[in-house]
Amino acid sequence: MASPNDQYNTSELEDYVVPEVSVKELLSMIPAHCFERSTLRSSLYIVQDLAIIALLYKGATAADARLLAGTVPIPDTLREFLPPALFTREAATYLLPAARTALWGAYGYFTGLFATGLWIIAHEAGHQAFSSYRIVNDVVGWVLHSALGVPYQAWRISHAKHHASTSHVTQEQVYVPRTRAELGLPPLGAPIGDEEPLDGVALREETLGSKVRKAVSKELWDAVGDSPIGAVFMPMFGYLFMGWWAYTLWNASGQRRYPTGTNHFNPKSVIFSPSQYGQIMRSNAGIAIWLAVVVAALRTYGFAQVFRTYLVPYLWVNHWLVLITFLQHTDPLLPHYRAGAFTFPRGALSTVDRDLLGGAGALWAWLGAWATHGISETHVAHHVASRMPHYHAWEATEAIREGMRAKGVMLKKGNPGGWSEVLRVWRECKFIEDVGDVVFYKNAQGLAAARPVYKDGKGWDSEGAASDSGIELEGN
Repeated sequence: MASPNDQYNTSELEDYVVPEVSVKELLSMIPAHCFERSTLRSSLYIVQDLAIIALLYKGATAADARLLAGTVPIPDTLREFLPPALFTREAATYLLPAARTALWGAYGYFTGLFATGLWIIAHEAGHQAFSSYRIVNDVVGWVLHSALGVPYQAWRISHAKHHASTSHVTQEQVYVPRTRAELGLPPLGAPIGDEEPLDGVALREETLGSKVRKAVSKELWDAVGDSPIGAVFMPMFGYLFMGWWAYTLWNASGQRRYPTGTNHFNPKSVIFSPSQYGQIMRSNAGIAIWLAVVVAALRTYGFAQVFRTYLVPYLWVNHWLVLITFLQHTDPLLPHYRAGAFTFPRGALSTVDRDLLGGAGALWAWLGAWATHGISETHVAHHVASRMPHYHAWEATEAIREGMRAKGVMLKKGNPGGWSEVLRVWRECKFIEDVGDVVFYKNAQGLAAARPVYKDGKGWDSEGAASDSGIELEGN
C-alpha cells in the first residue's frame, strides 16, 4: 500500500528571518564617508566608459578594414594545422562574412556592456548620487539617459517610487508578482473530487508551499507550467531584449492597479503628479532628439553601419538592464510584503546581490562588475542608501552584511547573474498567494522555497509592524 505522503509533492523550506531594524539603525551601519559624493570622481567614470567604447570601435573598424582588404596575417605554424580548403577562393566567400559577423558581434556585446555602465551612472544621477549639486545630476542624467533612449525624469520619478516601496505587493512599481487569483488558478486548499476539506495543518502546509497534493500540483502545472521552448524563448528573447520598452510603453510587469494605457511618456499618467508635467515633457524632448539623431544617422550612414555600431550595442544595454534588475528583485528566496508587514528597511533588504557574469568564472565576474560599476554586486546597499555613489557601495555592502549579521539576519548572495539564472528564476517564480503579509514565490507545482519567521520564533501567520518608509519621493 502506498504511503499517504506519496500523494504529495514536498519542498524543504528555508527560514527567512524577517528583519526588525529601523531606517536609522540601517543607515548607521554604513561608514559616514560612504555618503560623500565627488563630481570629479564620478565624472571620471564617464570618461573611462566612453574611452573604452571608443577603443572598442576603433579596434573593430581597424580589424574590419583588414578583413575586407584580405591582409589578416595567418602564421605559417597555424597554416600547418588548418585544412588547405580554408585558403581557397570559394572558402573566402563564406569565411569573410562569418569573420566580420563575429567581429562586430563581439564589438556589440562588449560595447553594450560598457554602455550599460553609462546607463548606471545616469541612474545614479537620478538618485542625486553623482554630485552634490542637483543641476549637475539632472544635466548628466538627462544627457546620458536620452542618448540611450531613456526618458530621464519620467523614469527617475517612477524609480524613486520603486525604492520607497520595494517588494510591496500593492505599491511596488516593477516586477510585481502575480497572485493565485490574478492568474485564475484553483483556489487555495480547494477540495479535489469527493475528498474532505483540508484540516488546519494540511491547509497551512499548502499555503506555505511545503506540502502540496499531487493532483493540485498537476492542475497548477497545466495552468502555468513552461514548455521547454516557451521557457527559453519568452525570458531569453522577448523579455530580456524588449522588456524595457514594454515596461515604459505599456507598464508590462508593472503595478497592475494602474489603469490600462499607463506609460512613462504621458505627463498625465497616474505615475506622475500635476506638478511634474514639465519634467515629463523635458524627458520626452530628450527622446525626440534621440530618435531624430538615430533617423538622421540611418539616412546618412545607412542601416548596416548604424545597426552594427549603435543599435546592436543599444539592444544589449536593454538586455543587461532587464537581466540585472529582474535578478535583483526576483528569486524564490526573496519575500514580498503586504501593508501589514511592510517597512522601508524590509523592502530595501528584500533585494539580492549577484556576481554578474560570475557563472563564467572569476575573470568574467570581474569584468561584469567593472563594466557595470557593481550595480548587481552591491544592490542591497544601493537600496539602503540610494544617494550613495557606486564607488562607496562595495564598502557599504560589507558593513551592512556585518551589521545585519550582528542582528541575527544573514544577507546571502544570490547565484551568479546570467541567462541560466534568469531561466531558473523564471521557472521557479510563478505566483504568490492572496493571503499572508509576508509571502514568497511558488513554482508551477505550488511549492515554495522559503518561509517567513520572526526573531521571536513566530512563523508565517505572525504579523509585522507597519511603518513609514521615510522616503521623500520627489527628492529621491
